[in-house]
Amino acid sequence: MSTSPAATPGLVRPRDGRMVAGVCAGMARRFGTSATTMRLLWVLSCLIPGPQFIAYIAMWILVPEEG
Repeated sequence: MSTSPAATPGLVRPRDGRMVAGVCAGMARRFGTSATTMRLLWVLSCLIPGPQFIAYIAMWILVPEEG
């Protein structure tokens, strides 16, 4: 049994449905949840110490935009 690339979409930043850079919207699509849920999880994660902002900026730069 083989899986096609269409069956397992990679992480991309969509052009529609984004608020800032599309990172949360892209992660929501990739993991099958709503963008609102992903954004809420990201905001909640900012309440604990860690490199969340650096990770967001890195994903903004490294994750390709939907083409």
